[in-house]
Amino acid sequence: MNKDVWVSVAGLQFGENPEGEKIEILTPGSYYRRKDHHYVTYDEVVEGSDEITKNIVKFDNDMLTISKRGFTNVEMIFEENKRNMTNYVTPYGTLLVGIDTGRIDIREADDVINIDIDYALDVNYEHLANCRIKMEIKDSSSMNEGIR
Repeated sequence: MNKDVWVSVAGLQFGENPEGEKIEILTPGSYYRRKDHHYVTYDEVVEGSDEITKNIVKFDNDMLTISKRGFTNVEMIFEENKRNMTNYVTPYGTLLVGIDTGRIDIREADDVINIDIDYALDVNYEHLANCRIKMEIKDSSSMNEGIR
């Protein structure tokens, strides 16, 4: 896979709304591999403002970490069948967040990597929602072929 990629992130939270609340972004990013780890970096614009959050996604077969720096600051660790705690720092205060990961599925091909994660999210030890993240990292040259 080339360094230049398109990153698609779709999040779904199942809280009080049985159909879930969707969050989706599609943005250019960078990909590289160092030793046994994959890295993806991309910027995320905060809705309704000009603030940018820089994201670094690091993963291998067993674990995925999402680090956000900027408008919000957090390092979320997803490990299959494990619970991790972190501080989610926002301009409005800090939240203690629990991430109880059920399943991580990473599928890798020549020009695309697909990641699916199911997890439970709690804030200050209270269950907030069951969540799902679907991420697709696609070689930008393969995206351009379909545009011609």
